[in-house]
Amino acid sequence: MASSGSRRRGGELARQPLLVGVLASGEGTNLQALLDRVHGSGGIRIAAVASDRPAAPALARARAAGIPTAVFEPRAYPDRAARDEAIADWLERHGVRLVVLAGYMRLLHERFLERFPQAVINVHPALLPSFPGLHAVRQALDYGVKVFGVTVHFVDRGIDSGPVILQRALELPDAREEGEVLAALHELEHELLPEAVRLFAAGALRLDPANPRRVLIERRSALECGRR
Repeated sequence: MASSGSRRRGGELARQPLLVGVLASGEGTNLQALLDRVHGSGGIRIAAVASDRPAAPALARARAAGIPTAVFEPRAYPDRAARDEAIADWLERHGVRLVVLAGYMRLLHERFLERFPQAVINVHPALLPSFPGLHAVRQALDYGVKVFGVTVHFVDRGIDSGPVILQRALELPDAREEGEVLAALHELEHELLPEAVRLFAAGALRLDPANPRRVLIERRSALECGRR
């Protein structure tokens, strides 16, 4: 979420480099989109990448870009709270101010969210609030939808339940295969996730006082950030 306090915080970040930490469990194509589209521009830098899986290709992408990486396997910690505290400690040591979940397949403990208040975002392959959780595209196909989509949202204590930052829909009326839909949605993810990071860096995101579920976007701030 974004509050007046986070708005001030975002404004500060717009004047200072925004160090971003990325959590990823798989291939890391969304991480690559961030590296290609925002890393090193507009005062944004990917500063650290972590995974719950030692063999995650996302880690190799980060290393190739010279970015510090770490692995936090669940079995190495007594519980989720301890693991997430360790991740938060590591990210803070790297100066991270915004955390991006880019295909991260673990729920974050509330203690982690408290360490990065209103500064954790996620990308989800569905038009939330429809089809939250795992296998969103499979859920959508089973339901028989004709329109699919992507959502970037703030992370709260629920499952894909935080306030929506950006959404985009895609009509695929004849889609039958999960892989086909995912391939089409990847293009949207690779556009929306970097855009959300730019908006955060610009201090352009805040909650609507009339509806705390609605994230307002100050386009002027975003444009100013893009010109830097």
